[in-house]
Amino acid sequence: MRSYWFGDVEDGRCTPSGGDALAKSDRARSITSMDSYVPPDWELAVACGACRDRADYIQKLREICFAAAERDIREQYSGKDAELLQMVRTLDEMDTVINLLTERAVEWYQLRHPTFTRKYRKTPAHILVKNIREKSRGALSFVAGEIERLSVTRTELAKAVSGRANDVMPNTSALIGGLVAARLMSHAGGLSDLSRMPASAIQVLGARTALFAHLRTKSPSPKHGIIFQHRRVHNAPRECRGKVARVLAGKLAIAARIDHYRGVADPVFLESAQARIDLTGSVTGQVTGKGNEP
Repeated sequence: MRSYWFGDVEDGRCTPSGGDALAKSDRARSITSMDSYVPPDWELAVACGACRDRADYIQKLREICFAAAERDIREQYSGKDAELLQMVRTLDEMDTVINLLTERAVEWYQLRHPTFTRKYRKTPAHILVKNIREKSRGALSFVAGEIERLSVTRTELAKAVSGRANDVMPNTSALIGGLVAARLMSHAGGLSDLSRMPASAIQVLGARTALFAHLRTKSPSPKHGIIFQHRRVHNAPRECRGKVARVLAGKLAIAARIDHYRGVADPVFLESAQARIDLTGSVTGQVTGKGNEP
């Protein structure tokens, strides 16, 4: 017997299937196996009573495809990580905009104060923008004020991202912090994608430029990406950062799987994982004679 979206065919006889377009799309998904699938003839669907002619067959097949696509889109956007994904991408876009506007405001200010060129290089960006707003008039002062307001919004969004990540990814966030965990998930494409990644891939997430440079020019491979922001990685001696990053990435791979399939914090795992990460960071610091910060 062969089964299709419109019915079951056996010994030249067809038993039609009932239900609406969504039910038939579910049926098509459950019975279709590309290894043994044989595309049906529209005349077979007509003989089964599922449609009147070829045009009606195409119309019904179109409705089924649209129903299946709508269902898949609804499932995709109903995931617990969907909103977090948009939040962290918005945060990254805001960082880009703030940096670009700050650079433009500084160049504008330099036209009015040529001696300012060497003074701003070591000044924090938020102080720099504040000085430009206070010492300028007209449009430049207004632009600097908008940059400050946008920075305040960015800070509030970062807090929201961190809080949301703690709910969606409790184990990953506990190991590396909510904001960094959210960025890991964003680079992976979602929590489901992150949970399927091996530790070696998680270790270099965010180091795309260095990774492609390694593949093209045979330069040294990157030892870490986003996880460099973890204190045990960036506080480790340079020659030992790769080892610490590998241990951290391994624990993050397990944490992402727990977050995806369970969705709750695992205190036993977190305690053992944190102890392993701290031990690796401490040992590498002692071996090189450079202690790590706690």
